[in-house]
Amino acid sequence: MRPPARRAKGRPNPRPTPGPPVELRIESLGGEGDGVAAGPVFVPFTLPGERVRAQGSGERRELVEVLEPSAERIEPACPHFGACGGCALQHWAHGSYLAWKVERLGVTLARQHIETEILAPFAAAPGTRRRVALHARRGGPDGARLGYKTRRSWDLVDIRACPVADPRITAALPALKRLAAPLFEHPKSAPTLHLTLTDAGLDIDITGVEAKSGGLSADARMQVAERAAAADFARVTLAGEAAYMIGAPRVRLGPVVVSLPPGAFLQATVEAEAAMAAFATEAAAGAARIADLYCGVGTFTFRLAEIAPVYAADFAAEAIQALTGALASAPGLKGVTAEARDLARRPVLAEELKRVDVAVFDPPRAGAAEQTAELARSGVARVIAVSCNPATFARDARTLIDAGFRLERVLPVDQFLWSPHIELAAVFSR
Repeated sequence: MRPPARRAKGRPNPRPTPGPPVELRIESLGGEGDGVAAGPVFVPFTLPGERVRAQGSGERRELVEVLEPSAERIEPACPHFGACGGCALQHWAHGSYLAWKVERLGVTLARQHIETEILAPFAAAPGTRRRVALHARRGGPDGARLGYKTRRSWDLVDIRACPVADPRITAALPALKRLAAPLFEHPKSAPTLHLTLTDAGLDIDITGVEAKSGGLSADARMQVAERAAAADFARVTLAGEAAYMIGAPRVRLGPVVVSLPPGAFLQATVEAEAAMAAFATEAAAGAARIADLYCGVGTFTFRLAEIAPVYAADFAAEAIQALTGALASAPGLKGVTAEARDLARRPVLAEELKRVDVAVFDPPRAGAAEQTAELARSGVARVIAVSCNPATFARDARTLIDAGFRLERVLPVDQFLWSPHIELAAVFSR
């Protein structure tokens, strides 16, 4: 007996989708998490094996209803799922969802003809994200609309819950809406609140406030400061410029407590950071001297400095200042030398790495092509890579392999829960 048809949960429908409804059989999932039918035709919120009714034209259609659901289909965790552009895969059973991510990672490596051991993945739990970016739109005098962008649109989902975020962020939503209300003096302002949950409370850096007209008035700044104080936020900055601070936002990175500069990069979850740091320190055991490239504020630096002296470099001068400023609170380390350096334009040369036997690098999404070329030329015995982009990692890995390195193992890291995004840590040896 055929299961009853299901309406697509949370499907946004601001206007009718052109094109007649059609029945489709979903054969696989595409790279962005959309179901793929013959054609190809892409239908969001569908799963392999399902028979669905979709509407639209061209390659991309909208789901109308699920006629034959997959046994792996589950009830989404969020009331905003389907409308919100943040999550794509809440409707898929966790084990199958995670296996798909790991499989995609293997396929990406295979495109560069790379074979290696892929370890059991680390998977972040719901409610553990400490960093989110919330978009604000004009609301009433006491509260802006605040949330995530809708799928493929500039419209906003005014959220009341987010099962991905740490509950302390969700609890702060009413206060964050009040904080954002004074930011709309200029009609072109489209503020984004970049939130980081720190040991001292919420650190909020606001971008997108129109500055050409002089920025916020003194009255608006006062309102922002008063509302931040009332909510007991740790710090509020406007594109890095202080608007309110009760105490420096701090986080513990291994043995060290670091005061964060505004907008500083951290791994999205504490647990994923710990998993990747454990992987890196295990692989670096026994090193005599370590290079930590794209070090940021010291996510791996301080833990590595418990093993051996570390040379740390990053393009962000403020991150290097925070790292060096934290060293005084960290007795017992083997020593850290830090430098602000653009590793894409001025990579650490092979000749500069003569005394280094282990190198760690954690570049942005574009990867580390220039720095990898120098590592390939160097005498470094072991390279530990952390990457948020498997495609650029595979490119850089091929450079190292062609130079005589062997990719020993890869740890998949899923800290962007219910998205198609997968990260990784990996170790190479000569």
